[in-house]
Amino acid sequence: MTRYFVVGGAGFIGSHLVARLVERGPVTVFDNMSVGRREFIAAPLAGGRCELVVGDALDLPALERAMSGHDVVCHLAANPEARWGLENPRLDLEQGTIATWNVLEAMRRSGAKSLVFSSSGTVYGDTAERCAEGDLGSLPISLYGASKFAGEGLIGAFVECFGLRAHVYRFGNVVGPRGTHGAALDFLRKLKQSTRELEVLGDGAQAKPYVWVEDCVDGILFGLDHAGERLNVFNIAPPDTTSVRRIAELCVQASPYPNATIRYTGGERGWPGDVPKSRLDPAKLAALGWTVRHSSDQAVERAVNALVREVFEG
Repeated sequence: MTRYFVVGGAGFIGSHLVARLVERGPVTVFDNMSVGRREFIAAPLAGGRCELVVGDALDLPALERAMSGHDVVCHLAANPEARWGLENPRLDLEQGTIATWNVLEAMRRSGAKSLVFSSSGTVYGDTAERCAEGDLGSLPISLYGASKFAGEGLIGAFVECFGLRAHVYRFGNVVGPRGTHGAALDFLRKLKQSTRELEVLGDGAQAKPYVWVEDCVDGILFGLDHAGERLNVFNIAPPDTTSVRRIAELCVQASPYPNATIRYTGGERGWPGDVPKSRLDPAKLAALGWTVRHSSDQAVERAVNALVREVFEG
């Protein structure tokens, strides 16, 4: 029976993935609980096929000990908010690049051979053109994107040098219940604090592809089951995008304060390092037989409705 080891498994995407993996085999969640929550994985833990090990991916000996005896490693731990790198420029180096190296080295030492890695569309840099997996002409412009780019490079080297097998997924903006970051959650929290006005960074025209979290997990598992190369790289995203203006409007409408005004601060970027417009080409995974079920707009609307309950009623 396949044994799964999920780094960051108590977080947003990780907890949704764990809920599916326990249907396949025993799962160990390794999480420092800085963002993850035990309640996110309460059902898998109660079911008896999931174990939680509280530990930090920066602690290589602890990571190696916990990973021993597992077959598939899913690495989803990272800095959850790209803007935090502006305040602490070392954060993405540690939580992204070094943590990824530690995961790979722990795999090499423990004998685990298969990796699932959560990368990001930010590796494509500042381009509004639709990007396929081979389109890396622009370098990342955020420290978060740079750490994901570096992590992919390390994975490619470990696959070649040490015989690992890897599935790298470049996500659009993943949204849904248990979200720990992102525009919709940020807007709803602002509305809770300031009920008359919602401040939105930028001009509202920023537009990106948003992925419903359960679609994201479906894509991960489909690729794991159907892509047999030693190094597999896939975009997971809808073909369309949603604007920040649309997200802000949905948040105001769904909140207890539908008469709040929206104030845009201006400029094409929300913050330094933000890519104002991005699109991912999902054709490669579609060629294997899988596509997202929800459009970007549908994903955002579902996520806003779920997050409203968590922010205002939870």
